[in-house]
Amino acid sequence: MTNLDVTTETEDSGPSGYAAARLRLLTEKARSGPPRRTALARLTDDWLAGLYRAAGAPPGTALVAVGGYGRGELSPRSDLDLLLLHDGTADARTVAALADRLWYPVWDLGIALDHSVRTTAEARRTAAEDLKVQLGLLDARPVAGDPALATALRTAVLADWRDQAPRRLPELDALCRERAERSGELQYLLEPDLKEARGGLRDAQALRAVAASWLADAPREGLDDARRRLLDARDALHLATGRATDRLALQEQDAVAAELGLLDADTLLREVYEAARTVSYASDVTWREVNRVLKARSARPRLRGLLGGRNGGRSGGTKPAVARTPLAEGVVEMDGEAVLALSARPERDPVLPLRAAAAAAQAGLPLSLHAVRRLAATAKPLPVPWPAEAREELVTLLGAGETTVPVWEALEAEGLVTRLLPDWERVRCRPQRNPVHTWTVDRHLVETAVRAASLTRRVHRPDLLLVAALLHDIGKGWPGDHSVAGETIARDLATRIGFDGADVAVIATVVRHHLLLVETATRRDLDDPATVRTVAAAVGTLGALELLHALTEADALATGPAAWSSWRASLVADLVKRVAGVLAGEEPPDPEAAAPSAEQERLAVEALRTGEPVLTLHAHEPVSPDSEEPEPVGVELLVALPERPGVLPAVAGVLALHRLTVRAAELRAVALPSALGRGPVLVLDWRVAAEYGTLPEAHRLRADLVRALDGSLDVPARLAERDAAYPRRRGVQAPPPRVTVAPAASRHATVIEVRAQDAPGLLHRIGRALEGADVRVRSAHVSTLGANAVDTLYVTRPDGSPLSDEEAVDVAKVVEGALG
Repeated sequence: MTNLDVTTETEDSGPSGYAAARLRLLTEKARSGPPRRTALARLTDDWLAGLYRAAGAPPGTALVAVGGYGRGELSPRSDLDLLLLHDGTADARTVAALADRLWYPVWDLGIALDHSVRTTAEARRTAAEDLKVQLGLLDARPVAGDPALATALRTAVLADWRDQAPRRLPELDALCRERAERSGELQYLLEPDLKEARGGLRDAQALRAVAASWLADAPREGLDDARRRLLDARDALHLATGRATDRLALQEQDAVAAELGLLDADTLLREVYEAARTVSYASDVTWREVNRVLKARSARPRLRGLLGGRNGGRSGGTKPAVARTPLAEGVVEMDGEAVLALSARPERDPVLPLRAAAAAAQAGLPLSLHAVRRLAATAKPLPVPWPAEAREELVTLLGAGETTVPVWEALEAEGLVTRLLPDWERVRCRPQRNPVHTWTVDRHLVETAVRAASLTRRVHRPDLLLVAALLHDIGKGWPGDHSVAGETIARDLATRIGFDGADVAVIATVVRHHLLLVETATRRDLDDPATVRTVAAAVGTLGALELLHALTEADALATGPAAWSSWRASLVADLVKRVAGVLAGEEPPDPEAAAPSAEQERLAVEALRTGEPVLTLHAHEPVSPDSEEPEPVGVELLVALPERPGVLPAVAGVLALHRLTVRAAELRAVALPSALGRGPVLVLDWRVAAEYGTLPEAHRLRADLVRALDGSLDVPARLAERDAAYPRRRGVQAPPPRVTVAPAASRHATVIEVRAQDAPGLLHRIGRALEGADVRVRSAHVSTLGANAVDTLYVTRPDGSPLSDEEAVDVAKVVEGALG
């Protein structure tokens, strides 16, 4: 057979014939998606039917496909769900022998098999005890044998399912929720499980089961297409990996995208996310309807009893009126949802979509599916610029907090958000490859607004804060620096929303500089007046600074747990305080004129007297000591020793060996009175935190530092040994390190910025490279997000002057070469 035609496959085809035909089918590029899944199921049907006939099956038996195979949705590496059904008249040994003749050829081909042998009564009894079995039997389909037996089983199981729906649907709902807790939300995961995650194929199957119960039905628009796209992605994943896997791992995504004919892995993820979002929204609406119906059913008998009689004590049995509680003009609450009032006229009221959404979010209610669809179909477009009421309703919606999210998702599902904010389309379902990010770009923007809602009491213009939070990453849909692109888009959208020119300028400024505070605070020397003046010049006003401070916190909290901490909060608060002083007309203090602290001077005297390093460890106070669970922000490590080469790499290496994470380091030479001795003393002020466990004892740190400085402790070798002890994990290859010079960042030093994969001893390696380049380090500032580290070094010549441009470039090349 040169051209595969599964409808004419001979019934006596053996395992090798089936395997060859299956391989040809799976390698046909012209046939993919639903046609290939159907063809594969039909091919498998023909093969199994041939096995069944060849086995001499007795009367009263049938081979039945269940689950995904029953639906005819066979992916390349799917297992086969089979039930050998019998009516109990055949001898048990005969049935067992028939089962062996069916199962073993499947196993011989290496195909996973989920099998059972039961009578109709046994199958129904097992289904009544095991929800997963019952769900599989809902899709029962005869493959071979007595079709009436298989049809009778499916009819009986469907009748049982409908009869038991009030008890089993809550069980199915709980099963879906538990799976979502375990596997996460598919639409936000960088490595999603296409089957188990919320919004995946399991949830799509659950919606089919709900529809089969006749108790409720899912919104059908787009649902079949979403299921198809998820199944297509799983098919491509099976073909790309050669394995029966449902997890779309990072290293497989390019191959899967190519298999599907998509541009790249981001396009693949966006398609998968859109499909998952459709399934998730349909699930939310469906389970809400299921719970409403079940609640109404349980309340009806009690109501009849209270009112007396079947007709509630009324002539003709008139139903009691459903309560409708007003929420806003044209919006009422009914049955636990926000719905449109009977008098609402969306075609005449362009503000109604935003008013309904704001009312629902403020009341903590879902926006009903019918209401959203009616608004999407009939609502009159808003004029541009928006009227004041529309702008106020948007701010009210964003300011509702957590309840904003489901209402916003309802608007998104029907395309209303893109209609209101056209630029939203570019960020919708857009993945973020940085593992620090929890959400897609669009959901991150909404989550930032949710976080900002809790900070509105800190600012004078909460409306500007909420809108800036919603728009701060809107530029990620465009090439280039998203902050620069976002400034232009935010200016256009703020004008569209109806803000005046002054407010538009503030929103645009905040969006343009939404990363300025946290990046400056964690990567620059806050004692350097140039740092503070640069931020003040960019921000411009105290009002913008206030908004930027709140947005910085909201943005970080909405990014993920690794993006914000008490340590970062303390740095940002310190920077804001300094910038506010400059904006108020104060001059920042000159760090060169600052005298050493009493503790630093005491350690310097001791180091000069002994000629050896001395150090102390002090706990660093958390930002909010009055909070219930104050977060430790690390400790202050002070080290003093007579000035000598190699101090920075030695200290950094010892700290790495003791598993201490460096957050900041300041190095200064302290000149003591001549009566105390000769030569300056180097004082290092470090902020460190334990990776895990407790801090090491100070005397152990000192002993290892002495050994590192005299050469008896080989720090690079010890770090290499520890690194080799941990096996490399398979994953995406890290990009090479990049070392750059920050222009005009300081008048007192040259600023070198290192971006690299975070690893133990990174600062030690940087320090060794700088020592080799004969430059002096004044301070180091370490920022780590996930696997990425950004280390900023303030360096000078040995005489304390900044490097020339040519020298700075050469030093950057030396460091980059050492890290590469």
